[in-house]
Amino acid sequence: MAAWVLWLIAAGLFAGGEMLTLDLVLLMFAGGALGGAAVALAGGAVAFQLIAFIVVSLALLAVVRPIAKRHLESSTPLQLDGVDGLVGRTAVVTRAVDTAGGRIRMGADEWSARTQHRGEAFGIGETVRILQIDGATAVVGDALE
Repeated sequence: MAAWVLWLIAAGLFAGGEMLTLDLVLLMFAGGALGGAAVALAGGAVAFQLIAFIVVSLALLAVVRPIAKRHLESSTPLQLDGVDGLVGRTAVVTRAVDTAGGRIRMGADEWSARTQHRGEAFGIGETVRILQIDGATAVVGDALE
């Protein structure tokens, strides 16, 4: 089997491994393997192929990886998971809500709810904003807050 084919197989394995780790290291090694494949295609000796692999991999790790990682981290929005994603959304009161309790509906979901401040109350049909989630209870306030 030709040496350049082995380098291409190695590049594919490194790229496949990158999909499992998502650390941008194995992808740089895949680039190095492509460098080794290029030297092999040009008829270079195995020693030159290995040198090309090492030099290209190190260059990619030193130059490309930090830039790519910074770009990925800055362009990925902070994603709120679970109940944190509900804070700030609005809901409709289905059973009067005060500090003692009540019920609200968000889309197809119905939640137990209570108000944040004493003396605050919301009647059926009013729109409220979810201020926080306390266990299985939504703490709500005026939708304009």
